[in-house]
Parts: sequence; C-alpha cells; structure tokens
Amino acid sequence: MRLGNGVLLAGVVVLAGCQSYPDEGRLVPADLLISGGTVYDGSGSPATSDDLVIADGRIAYVGANARLRYIPAREIDATGLVVAPGFIDPHTHAGGDLASGDAERRANLPFVFQGVTTVVVGNDGGGSPDIADEASAASAQGIGTNVAYLAGFGPIREEVLGKEDRAPDEAELAAMKARLRGAMCEGAWGFSTGLYYVPQAYSDTAEVAALASVASAHGGYYDTHMRDESTYNVSVTGALEETLSIANVADIPVHIAHIKALGPAVWGHSAKMIEAIEEAQANGLKVTADQYPWEASGTRISAALVPRTALEGGLDALRQRLADPATRAAIRDAMVEAIARRGGAEKLLITGRLGEASVEPGRTLADHANAIGIDPVDAAIAILLEGDARLASFNMSKADIAAFSVRDWVVTGSDGSSGHPRKYGSFPKAYRDLVLDEPKMDLARFIERSSGQTARLIGLEDRGFIALGMAADIVIFDPAQFAPRATYQAPRELSVGVRHLLVNGEPVIADGNYTGSLPGKPLLKRADCD
Repeated sequence: MRLGNGVLLAGVVVLAGCQSYPDEGRLVPADLLISGGTVYDGSGSPATSDDLVIADGRIAYVGANARLRYIPAREIDATGLVVAPGFIDPHTHAGGDLASGDAERRANLPFVFQGVTTVVVGNDGGGSPDIADEASAASAQGIGTNVAYLAGFGPIREEVLGKEDRAPDEAELAAMKARLRGAMCEGAWGFSTGLYYVPQAYSDTAEVAALASVASAHGGYYDTHMRDESTYNVSVTGALEETLSIANVADIPVHIAHIKALGPAVWGHSAKMIEAIEEAQANGLKVTADQYPWEASGTRISAALVPRTALEGGLDALRQRLADPATRAAIRDAMVEAIARRGGAEKLLITGRLGEASVEPGRTLADHANAIGIDPVDAAIAILLEGDARLASFNMSKADIAAFSVRDWVVTGSDGSSGHPRKYGSFPKAYRDLVLDEPKMDLARFIERSSGQTARLIGLEDRGFIALGMAADIVIFDPAQFAPRATYQAPRELSVGVRHLLVNGEPVIADGNYTGSLPGKPLLKRADCD
C-alpha cells in the first residue's frame, strides 16, 4: 500500500474505494482537514508536511494542497505539533474501566491523555473467554478507546480445575482447548498467560503449549507474562527458554509482556535474554516484547512475596495455612527470601490498600513495619490476614531497561494498572526518556514502536498507520509539552501535551480537553471457524 509520500507498507490492507483522489477541479465534502503539522506515518519513515483529510471515520487523503480538493466541515491547524497514528498499548488492565457503569471510566482517560487510541485487554492470562459478550457490552455502553481482546489462561483453567495444583487429565485438557477455541472464534487476537500467577503457575510447559496450539490454528499470537522474571522458580532465563519452547512447539508468534530482569540477582541478564531471543528470531521464530519505562514493577504483596504453593485455593486458603504455626513458619521463611530477592522492604512502596488491610498507601513496607514496631515480613503477613496491598517494587536496573529499549523487536507498553503511574504516564515518559532526555532513538522510531509496529504484531490491519483508507485514529501532540504528570506518590495524574486525539475520526480530546465522546470500538479478529 502506498502512503501519500509514496512509501510502500507491507502487510497493511487498504479498504476498497479509499485509494483514489478526487478529480482535479471538483471539491469534495469531508469531515476534517488537519494541516500544518509534522506528520509521522507510523512506519518509521521520516516526517512529512502532508495534509490529512478525514471522512467517515477514515483517512481519505494524505498529501499536499488538500484545500484544492476538499471542503472540510472542520479544520485543525497543527502548526508546531506532531501528527501521528494513535498509539496502541499491547498490555493493559483497562478491562474493568471499559466495562464500568461510569461513562468517564469507560472513556479510558488515563490512556487517552497519553495519545493511546487502542488498548489490548486480557493480558497476564486474565482475559475472559467470553469475547462476544464483552464486545457487545462495550458497543452498547460506549467506550473512549478501541479495545482488542486476548483470551486468558487463568479463567479457562479455573473453570475446569479450580485453583488446584495439578495437571489436567485428557478430558479436562480437551475442555480447556474447546473453551479457548470458542474465544478465538468470537474474535480474540490471541492467548495470554501469566505463568507466575495462581492457578496458571500450576501448569506445565506441555499444557500451555497444547493451548497455544489452538490459538495458532486460528491465526492468533501467544502473549505471556513469563513464569519467572527473577529467581523465584526457574529463573528469568529459564522462563525465557520455556517461552521460546512453547512458541516453537505451538508454531505461534510469541509476545513477551513487560520484558525485564527483576531483582539484583538477575541484573545484567538482559544481555543473555537478548542473545537468546535474537537467536530464536534468526531461526525463524517470531518474537516481540513490550516494555514500560519505569524502574518499579507493579504487583501485590500476595503475588510478590508468598510462595505459589501457599496460594493454592486463594487468599482464604492462605489464611487458613497461616493459622497453623508450623506452616506459617515455612511461609514466613519463604517470604523473608522474597523480600530480599526484591532488594529489601525499603524497595517495596505500598501504593494501594485492598480489602480491610490496615495500611496507609504512600510509604514503604519497611516504614510501615517500623511504624507498628514489627519486622517487615510480619507486617506483610498482618496485611494478608486482613486483605492485601498493591506494591510498586523498585527492583530493575537502568542498564537493563536501556538495553531492552533499543531492540527493534520491543514496543511501548504500559501494563497499566491501578496504583502505579504507568497507567497514566508510560507513553509520554518513554518519549521523554528515549527521544528527549538521553536520546536513544529518533521520533520516527519512537512513533513506530508505539503505533504501526504494535498493530502489526497484534494483527490489526487498519490501525497504526497514517495512510489512505486506514481508520482515523490520530494523535496530535506538542513535542515540547508531551510529558507524564503521574508519580509513585500521585499515580493518578493525567499526562499533558496531547492537543487533539481522534478515535475513528471522532474527537476525544480537542484543544487539550476531553470532549465527552465515546467513539471507541471493540476490534475483533476474523477467524475461520467453519
């Protein structure tokens, strides 16, 4: 497909009837003209000064002198601003917001104000397999961004096996495969796992590969939070080896969620991981990853510190185990090791209270423990006896973050979830980190890794690029002002610098303000399910 500047993009579909320009001398009505901006098309190509014309939710023209061809109902003067494809976030936890009864939550403003027009949900193995129901509800209620769905391993396994720590028998595995097949036929783009989390952690490699093969048969991809990102079980390099093995066995493209080396014990292992991934790519495997630009991960006390065996049956079962002195002592010893693995209690910032936990967000586990006069591990156990707490875990090195960021197979992602600034500020922070503050790439590359490249890895054929016939998902931002405002202490501050944002041709942000519009759509994969 040819863009307005003549660049050929492979693997992008142009809709019929969208490729011809109006005849000279005949002015054609259109919805919107965007002129005067610095235009990046999402392919990594250098910027142009093209005009853009939007009609019926799609890009109708890319080129010069649009006013000689079109009569727009509205115009945006983008002088001094960057015009780019709307960003696509491949890893979010926005599903609850998009399903909310609150219209402002469904507007997905934390992402909108980062320039994001499409989010993927169902990551970490958490996605419901009832894709048609979720899409129908989104369409009926209205949402601010587009949404693409992954079918998650967690709900599928739990439907069949509960939270039991055992392998499925033949009939149970068949039931899980049938459930995943149904989700793929309803429009899921792939199969997601969070093998670090209960009950998914109880699966073995063969079980996961058998399910990934179902997604492969329907043209999907495999998205995974690997079994280990540190030294909890098989180590981060062992987990990567398992990930690549699953992809090979299932013959499926694999996407590694929030790639990292977590904790001092594995700092520097980015070099080994990069080498292994690029060797697999050289042997024909499709491997990609997303990355958020923060030194702290986001998790919960239960997920970060409690051994998987102690979580079988959920938090209520954990509390029963903690009531037994001998079992409690064993769990406590494992939690002491986990705190050390994450660099100590002073590296664990409490960012949210869950349930009835008696803890104030905004201070470290070390500070909380000191305030109540007990050891940090006992403070963590006390929290778990009442509820749970969200944590920002400061245990990644800047060198590893930088090493991953410049690989051409890494895209921008947020892992956006409550209590962490990544939900509100990942894309502008990555922009400032990678393009402005200590430049590691030019703006064209940053936009590519935030839009077109992500569209390709998911399989979205009409998003991610500024080109004739593409959906008019467009961000217009001020390159000097585009910045995060969220911090670990104030994680819910909206980002700044996006002047205009279009989703399916409709303005969601105009002149820097939310318009109240909910023009997002559920984006469903077409699957051959005869």
